[in-house]
Amino acid sequence: MYEEHPTFIQPENEDVKVWRYMDFTKLISLIDSRRLFFTRADKFEDPFEGSYPKMNVLAREILPEEVTAKMTEEQVENLRQSMQQHGQINKNWPRYTAINCWHVNEYESAAMWDLYLKSNEGVAIQSTYSKLKKCLTDKEKVYLGVVKYLDYDTEYIDSGNLLSPFVHKRKSFEHEREVRALCIRWPTGEKGIDFTSETMDFGVQIKADLEVLIEKIFVAPNAPSWFADLVQSAVNRYGYKFEVIHSKLNDSPLF
Repeated sequence: MYEEHPTFIQPENEDVKVWRYMDFTKLISLIDSRRLFFTRADKFEDPFEGSYPKMNVLAREILPEEVTAKMTEEQVENLRQSMQQHGQINKNWPRYTAINCWHVNEYESAAMWDLYLKSNEGVAIQSTYSKLKKCLTDKEKVYLGVVKYLDYDTEYIDSGNLLSPFVHKRKSFEHEREVRALCIRWPTGEKGIDFTSETMDFGVQIKADLEVLIEKIFVAPNAPSWFADLVQSAVNRYGYKFEVIHSKLNDSPLF
């Protein structure tokens, strides 16, 4: 179920359209399981996923004088080592965090078709931000918000919340205009956090009401007509009444 979180920024207009581009097998998995797949964060191609910007890392080397003034040398050294260990600890969190990504756009995106599909036989689920929020029926807590893009060499983020790195990405990914849903499964053991344990493999399945979520299903612009018919047939077979539209993005111009 959706849960508010101060780290997650909400869009000004929650009726804005959101899109998820996928191949046919993932569509079948979605409508058959009635679950959204959340990918484990360390399985994404971006190696910076879940990491902090350079300014945050450099700040760990700075010990405020007002803090250390009344401390012994041993206490100062222990504090220094503790701050330096943050990086090693932070490397673990992507293993316990799972993310489901959507693209914000009032229109279908030619760039997203190219970026997310390995062949012409793909589809795009079109919904809205508010419906994505409402469709989550799983008992597991899910946070939802827009991604903020920044310069990882010169800017910093809130280091007081471990979810902050998962709602920020480098400027190089700004074209994605991403909305992400996120869930975290804590690696708790008898003595607290246990990073030797695993709470998920490649990700987690989150129950969703697809009748609430899906407004339309777009078929890739270069897909053959038989593939569009196949998508419609699959939708009907599973008892859904979603509108299936063969994208006209690559139609010939009229001049």
